[in-house]
Amino acid sequence: MNTIPAQEIKRRGLKAVDDLLDKGDVHVIRNNKPEYVVLTEERYQALVAEAHEAYLARVRDSLEDVKAGRVEKFATADDLIHALNAED
Repeated sequence: MNTIPAQEIKRRGLKAVDDLLDKGDVHVIRNNKPEYVVLTEERYQALVAEAHEAYLARVRDSLEDVKAGRVEKFATADDLIHALNAED
């Protein structure tokens, strides 16, 4: 894990982070635990795009389930909750 103490950023400024970003995402340590993650704009955009694509894939899969009849319909929310509890 690529880490830097928060105090180091306070002391050196963003230059301290810039040096580490070349090696990957930077975890900022505050009070002896990882508190923040600093990443490049390119890396951030890639993560956002991946999350969006995963969301779309889940929606497409759900629509396929509906088309294929692999869904159950419930008249009320209570009926749904009862069915979910029965699965346990």
